[in-house]
Amino acid sequence: MTDPQSPLLPYGPIVLIGATGPLGIEILRLALDANLAIRPLVRDTSKLPTDIRSRVDTRTGDVRRADSLESALVGASSVLSALGTPLTLKPVDLLSVGTANLLSAMQRQHVARLVCVTGMGAGDSRGHGGFVYDRLILPTLLKSIYADKDRQERLIRESDRDWTIVRPARLTNAFATRPVREITHFTTETMT
Repeated sequence: MTDPQSPLLPYGPIVLIGATGPLGIEILRLALDANLAIRPLVRDTSKLPTDIRSRVDTRTGDVRRADSLESALVGASSVLSALGTPLTLKPVDLLSVGTANLLSAMQRQHVARLVCVTGMGAGDSRGHGGFVYDRLILPTLLKSIYADKDRQERLIRESDRDWTIVRPARLTNAFATRPVREITHFTTETMT
């Protein structure tokens, strides 16, 4: 029998952080439709839709409390973070504090793989969102949130985990109407 804490366990569940937000719920639905083993970590299980709640091994925890992440990560193959924060102009640190705790818990539980959703305008994608977004929306409405996303990305980049950062430019509740464009390296011409 394989030790569930072994780094050699390739097929453990994907732990989903931020599972009760709009993106998290959509990720859960897609994972279940694809028959993937997914384990949401939530603060409040009642925020999961009933049809999802009955089909997943949900764990209760809070990314602000490092100790509450441990049991969710036992035997996991990877982590997908769709952690978000509500729109606010006040300083925030949920993303960076939560990610620091998550990275530490991943290391202790030997979970190597992290996929983290942040957003266009974070890290080296700053300045590539178009004039209105870059000059009006980001510096006014999203300034404090994106300062935290920058700290979050820095922590991930400096970690020893196998990571991927995904920065959607726009998410909606509608079906895709056109092809998705992937940008893997930003240049001065990227988003003109």
